Amino acid sequence: MLELKNIKFKYTDKTVLDDLSLEIPRGEISGILGMNGAGKTTLFNCLYGTLLPDSGEISFHQKALTSRQIGFLETENYFYPYMKGREYLQLLNRGGDAAKVEGWNEIFDLPLDKLVDEYSTGMRKKIALMGLLLKEYDVFILDEPFNGVDIESNEKIFHILKKIKEKNKIILISSHILSSLTGLCDKINHLEDGKIVKTYSKTEFDILSELLTKRIKNQVNLTLDKLL
Repeated sequence: MLELKNIKFKYTDKTVLDDLSLEIPRGEISGILGMNGAGKTTLFNCLYGTLLPDSGEISFHQKALTSRQIGFLETENYFYPYMKGREYLQLLNRGGDAAKVEGWNEIFDLPLDKLVDEYSTGMRKKIALMGLLLKEYDVFILDEPFNGVDIESNEKIFHILKKIKEKNKIILISSHILSSLTGLCDKINHLEDGKIVKTYSKTEFDILSELLTKRIKNQVNLTLDKLL
């Protein structure tokens, strides 16, 4: 069980996470849905340890969660300049099974002998994900993993994540696009103003969709009435 209890974090005088609590059991894909600025990336950086919460506790099976247990796919991953795709994966897979690199690339079909600098946004996303998949992590945190990725690769990633879930892993995935979560997640946590305002189960996804659609429609109509 991954547990977050009363997490608070603020930048200077702006509170980003406000008494946030969340529980995610093993073998579950849990979504974090929120508008831009809702605190998704800050939450993930607190989980990974890049940021330290001002207060609250993060634990995994009632012990401190460490970065070694986490595979973290950031929205935009950093790559060393002049590094080829194969070199990047070999660096991450040091001491690991070299055949795994070729195996994963049978799925992603990346030009590993080209410089990562020459990769498209989607290709960079895929090679960063491949780097995580080479390791055995207990928890996978994926921040907007479908941004810039084509439809075929989206389907491949969906299938991979479902297989990882079957290995009794925890997957926490964020998106501001609801449709990318409803077909994949067991639960979706609605993050707003730094808090999880509600956790929706699969049977409630339609309710969440209708709620968001209605809210956005009302907001847009207020402006459209002035413009048109």
